[in-house]
Formats: sequence, C-alpha cells, structure tokens
Amino acid sequence: MQQLITLFKDYAHEAPISVEPITGSGSNRNYYRMVARDGRSVIGVVGTSRDENHAFCYLAEHFRLRQLPVPQVLAKSADGLCYLQSDLGSTSLFDALRGGREAGGRYNQQERELLRRTIRQLPNLQIRGARGLDFSQCYPQAAMDETNVLFDLNYFKYCFLKATGLDFHELKLEASFQLMARDLVSDSAEAFLYRDFQARNVMIDAEGNPFFIDFQGGRRGPVQYDLASFLWQASAQYDEELRNSLIDEYLDSLKQYTEVNPVKFRERLRLFVLFRLLQVLGAYGFRGYFERKKHFLDSIPYAMQNLRQLLQRDACPYPYLKEVLSELVALPQFQPQPEPPVVRTDGYRTTDQNPFKAHPADGPATFSKYDGKGPLVVRIFSFSYRKGIPQDESGNGGGYVFDCRSTHNPGRYEPYKQLTGLDEPVIRFLEDDGEILTFLDSVYRLADAHVERYMQRGFTSLMFSFGCTGGQHRSVYSAQHLAEHLHAKYSIEVKICHREQNIHQDLPARL
Repeated sequence: MQQLITLFKDYAHEAPISVEPITGSGSNRNYYRMVARDGRSVIGVVGTSRDENHAFCYLAEHFRLRQLPVPQVLAKSADGLCYLQSDLGSTSLFDALRGGREAGGRYNQQERELLRRTIRQLPNLQIRGARGLDFSQCYPQAAMDETNVLFDLNYFKYCFLKATGLDFHELKLEASFQLMARDLVSDSAEAFLYRDFQARNVMIDAEGNPFFIDFQGGRRGPVQYDLASFLWQASAQYDEELRNSLIDEYLDSLKQYTEVNPVKFRERLRLFVLFRLLQVLGAYGFRGYFERKKHFLDSIPYAMQNLRQLLQRDACPYPYLKEVLSELVALPQFQPQPEPPVVRTDGYRTTDQNPFKAHPADGPATFSKYDGKGPLVVRIFSFSYRKGIPQDESGNGGGYVFDCRSTHNPGRYEPYKQLTGLDEPVIRFLEDDGEILTFLDSVYRLADAHVERYMQRGFTSLMFSFGCTGGQHRSVYSAQHLAEHLHAKYSIEVKICHREQNIHQDLPARL
C-alpha cells in the first residue's frame, strides 16, 4: 500500500486525501480509489504478478492509441507491481443490469440498450485492437491453443466434475477433450480474444457508453469465445430472444471489419458456448467448493441451467462427453428449484417465471366471473366500415377488430365486383397478390395466443371482426380463413357471420 501511495505522490505531486478499497471478485489483484485534494480520482492497482501487470499496461496503451474505450495507464512503479489508471466511475454494466437480473432476466428497454451498445463495441476491440498488436506481450501466452483449451477442460474435470462425486471414465472423457480442443482451435484467428469479457468488466459512463477493463488475460484467438462468455454469463439469465438479437447486433458490427458468414458463425458459436460453460464451472468449483466464495457458489445453479438448455439443443457433438454432462445436470443437487417472487430494486414489480403465480405483495387474487365456464365459442364477423362495427351479443363488450383496407382490393376490378371473398376467382386474386397472406400471418399469431389462453381459463366467448370498404371481398376472405384456421387447429366451435352478405355458418366443435 505504501508503494502505491508513493506512486500517487509522484504522479499528483501530493498525497491522496482518501484511499478506499474497491471490492473485487475472482481476481487476486487489489484495487483502490485514490482521491487528490482537488477532487481528481484515479484507480490504484496492486498485483502479485509483474508479467500480468505488464500485459495490462501494454494492452491498455496499445488500445488507447487505437482510440478504443479503455482506461489510461497514468503511472507505473519501477518494479511493475503496481500502477495507476484513469477512474471510469463506479457503475459497471453488471451494476446497471441489476434490475433485470433480479427480475429473472426480464430486462427493460434501457437495460437492453446498454447491452446493445456494449456488444456492438466488442468487434471494435477484437479486430481493430488486434491491428499492430504484439501478441508476445500477452500473459500468460500469446494465443489460444490446444494446451490452453485442455488446461481449462481439466480444470472443469478436477475442480467441478470430481467434486460432485459423479463416476466417469477418465480415458474416454480425455478423448472427448482432445477432440474438442482440436476443433476449437481449428480456424486461424488473428483477433484479440478478451478471454474474460463479462458485465463486471465493462464500465458505463454518465452518457451510457461502455468502457472495457481487466483484459490482462487477453491473447490472440477466435472471436466467438468472447461472445459466448458474455451472452452465456451464468447469472445474467438472458433469454433466447435477447441472446439472438444481441448476436445479430454483434454480427452487424463485425461486418464492418471483416467478412462473416452468419450461419457458419452461429454453428461455431455453439461449440464455444459449450466450452465456456465447462470453463466457468471449473472456476466456480474452485472458487466456490474449495475457496468457499459465496458469489461463485450462488452462480452454479445458473451455469447448470445454461448447460441443461444447451444439451437439450443437442449442442454437444462428442458422445461420451454428452453422456457425462447429461448425468451431471441430472444430479439431485443441480435440479432447478422454484424461485420465490421477486421485487425489482428499481421500482418495477415482477414475479418469477410463472406469470400466473400471485406475488404476496399483490394481495389475494381476484378472478373474472367468466373463468372456468367453458367451452369456448369463437364468433367471427366480416363487415363494411360504412355500416359500422358489429355489436357483441355475448355481453363481453367486443373483441378484436382488424382493418383489411391496407391490402389490395379486388373490388376495384370489374370481373370481381359481383363476387365475394368466398368465390374462387377472388380467393385466387388475393392469394396471388400476397398482401392478404402477410396480413393474416400476424392475425393468426395473435389469435392463436388469445384462443389458447381463453381455453386454459375456461372462457366461453371470443370475437374477431374484419372490416373493409364494402364488407364483400377482403374482409370476407379474412374472416372465413381465420375461422377455418381456428377450427382446424383447436377443434372449437366457430360461428361465422358475413354480415353484409347475409351469410351465416356454424363450424361445430369436434370431440
């Protein structure tokens, strides 16, 4: 500590008025916020490895020359054991995402925007950061290789797998590890591999811009590794939709620097996701089971859930490894437990993954008087907007009303003026044109979800209405096709009324 204070004096020409430790996570490095009399603050770092410190300082200086968002190294001690870097504030991306994380992975728009900005900056660091970089300065090695991969896989075996007591054949497992190591390094890579790219290592400034820290373990390697590290971070609980959207953002940014085949990229990404999950489980095993650090023990269930989902998608191409991992996720201690409802600290109230389970703070549940009556009857109308929207006879107040007037109107053409949407020439016109099909695709998705929910709750009545100019062509076609779609898919009773054509039809429920 005294050496760090001396370094600060040499840099600021005065002693710090305060030195406050900054809580770390898995690193053996110690961080301190040091404040001068005029309010300027820097981060002091004390490490145990000169080589690791040298790697960080070299990389930070190189990245700054490339105008990348990283801290600036301000001063270094002669022995290389401590240095000062610019203070990027106290808000990490991990902190900024706390609300969504506590909500079980339900992130709001502001949180999603922070993720989007961060993931779009990653190719900038990986590709531009690698240009002119002397990888021999990296610690502990210049590039990701098979030895490196096997080290991490055996870290998983000895620090996590063996600790569970699961019986396995070591030689067979080693053969799988050898194949995986070969496959992971099969492509030549000239990018910078961050290696520990996670939300804790991204700082967010006042404008919401990301800055990268703790990249001292970086080296040359494949870009998929960092993406897998970030998007499958155990406790983040990113859902599939959010992951896919962020992968799309990443690929869109990556295309600015290099050619990329999205299909092949995603195929290769799955292998790195598997590798990264095994790697982090090894770290969680060592830091949690052996060092008894709570953060790592708490992260194990999330990592196991990620692994379980990956196996369900058949993402492990090595038969014996897949067998071992399938037995691992089936162990009693790793079975998912129902989580209690949670309340976000940022004021958004939510529940656990079951949206129908009441939160205690909500008080006793209330239910509609229509619950549990069943069976469901769907009424579907076509109509002309000039004559008004159909009235709901059930007393529920009406349902969905869809406006078909944005689609191509066959009624403009003489051959179809005396026909309706039930006649073959009109049907062929609309389907050949295609606009009505795109329109109905969206309607079907909405209607299916609503019908399924009403059937679950035992509601008895649901209404859909389709309007167009005359209630003759587009609205009739749409109403008829939705009715036939719902009847075929759910076997429920559907009543059709083409009001302006005075046509009524009942499609009875099928047992």
